[in-house]
Amino acid sequence: MGGAFLAAAVLARIGGRIGLPTIPLFILAGILLGPNTPGIVLVGDPHDLEMLSLLGLVLLLFYLGLEFHVDDLKTGGRRMALAGAAYLTLNVGAGLGFGFALGWGASEALVLAGVLGISSSAIVTKVLVDTGRLGNPETKPILGIIVVEDIFLALYLAALQPVISGADSLSAAALDAGKAFGFLLLLAVVARWGTRIISRLIATKDNELLVISFLGAAVLVAGVSEWFGVADAIGAFMVGLMLGSTSSGERIRELVHPLRDAFGAIFFFAFGLSIDPGDLPTVVWPVLIAVAVTLLMNVLAGLAAARIHRFGPRPAANIATALLARGEFALILATMAASAGLDERLSPFIAGYVLILAVLGPLAAGRSGLLARVLPGGKADDGPADGESGGPGREPVAVPG
Repeated sequence: MGGAFLAAAVLARIGGRIGLPTIPLFILAGILLGPNTPGIVLVGDPHDLEMLSLLGLVLLLFYLGLEFHVDDLKTGGRRMALAGAAYLTLNVGAGLGFGFALGWGASEALVLAGVLGISSSAIVTKVLVDTGRLGNPETKPILGIIVVEDIFLALYLAALQPVISGADSLSAAALDAGKAFGFLLLLAVVARWGTRIISRLIATKDNELLVISFLGAAVLVAGVSEWFGVADAIGAFMVGLMLGSTSSGERIRELVHPLRDAFGAIFFFAFGLSIDPGDLPTVVWPVLIAVAVTLLMNVLAGLAAARIHRFGPRPAANIATALLARGEFALILATMAASAGLDERLSPFIAGYVLILAVLGPLAAGRSGLLARVLPGGKADDGPADGESGGPGREPVAVPG
């Protein structure tokens, strides 16, 4: 474990000197020091880090919830839902069409619809933090799209499981979906009307007790969410949403930073452990085509979201690039496909696709200004560069940390 932390830190320091983001470097450390690459093997079994990796995911999404406010849903919920629906329609639809075009089978096409259609919540969160864009106006629709994606996941997974397993159980799928949505509705009601009670329960002057309290709440609700068929990440997000609006919200944001960063690094390191570079050459062309399709769909989705929110080309580029990465959910689908006995090319395809976009996404997000210049109206957008203060739809000054 110590070697994993230090290896990730050393690579990230080297990359930082030449301007590379930390996410792909943490993943690279996992690939180089994992069981699938010759040389030094720090972690022989990726499952050894599974619980710590999940904790990293929970903390990343918990922090995202802290930055999102219930008032944002009340004032812009309709537009966020429209932007999320547009994103899913473009990306999931393209993934489904791509899957059928490959000719691997109908069940495989349904899996690929989710792989190509759902962005990585963990990587999106880290990108927003690393680029200092949490306070930007276009960040709210980005978070809204993530929430819509996670709600969609509850339906998608409930419907997919009986399909890929060959079971004829539509009633069971409907029951699972109903259970998931009921739990989501309960969390939404508590977030909307239970803030005052939660504020009293969580309030304490002792930082130690506050850390134990919010960490326990986030992990517990994440676990219960998974039991109800809702992604554990969305459960952690909802807890952050609730606690961020309490009187202790600001202190919680400060206290969770080191936990988020440490366990987030382990999440991406473990992500790299699961990738076998030797499998990639067999599916290189489908992977490259899928990456190109995802790039195009994300640009169109970014333009659609920007139009809905009346943003200019630069926020559109920020939305498109921030949501580009694919990650933890795609790997879950790869595991499900393998256990269901689907086409054996699916697993290496998903690994290669995820690896390229996990690296390309943060790099593209850091250079979104280049994309903004070629979007409609981009040449006329000669305002401040990323990180500088500007007019409506511009990025404010990035605050470290």
